[in-house]
Amino acid sequence: MSDRLATTPSARPAGAGDGDAWPSPGSPPPDGRPTPPGRPAPTPHTRRARRRLAVVAVVLAGAFGTILAFGLGTSLNYFETVDQALAHRSTLGTTTFRLEGVVVPGSIERRGSAVAFVVAGSKDNRIDVVNHGNPPQLFQPDIPVVVVGHFVQSTFVSDQVIVDHSAQYVQQHPNRVRAPNGTTR
Repeated sequence: MSDRLATTPSARPAGAGDGDAWPSPGSPPPDGRPTPPGRPAPTPHTRRARRRLAVVAVVLAGAFGTILAFGLGTSLNYFETVDQALAHRSTLGTTTFRLEGVVVPGSIERRGSAVAFVVAGSKDNRIDVVNHGNPPQLFQPDIPVVVVGHFVQSTFVSDQVIVDHSAQYVQQHPNRVRAPNGTTR
């Protein structure tokens, strides 16, 4: 069927007369370059298909790179410290993020099904937190925690409290979180 299509006038390139013939397989391409042995000469159709394939590959690679860059860009910052969150308060708005700080002793208060407490940063910065849900068993004053939530006015509303074993955490991040008295646990 492809032989029949090649001989129809509509399948010929524009300007081709009745006496013109398509290059046969194995004959040199119209641009005069020799065809490597064992390979058929590329036709205008195969060159166009290769060009299209290259353009599609470049577009897909660009899209993949963009998605990867945006995905990694948001996941590289695992959490914001209290100091960073207060410094970037206007840009964080009401977006959900992870907040890291040390639970201030004497600040834990049960309010029905919620737990309110204060987390402190390294520069005497503090943020009030209201957690809706049950904090883990290791939750206690004077330990580093990561809370997941967002700001509602000046309060950080959380639905998850993550407590890392403090000895391991401080060993991994020795200068990141300090207790309000300046010590690291």
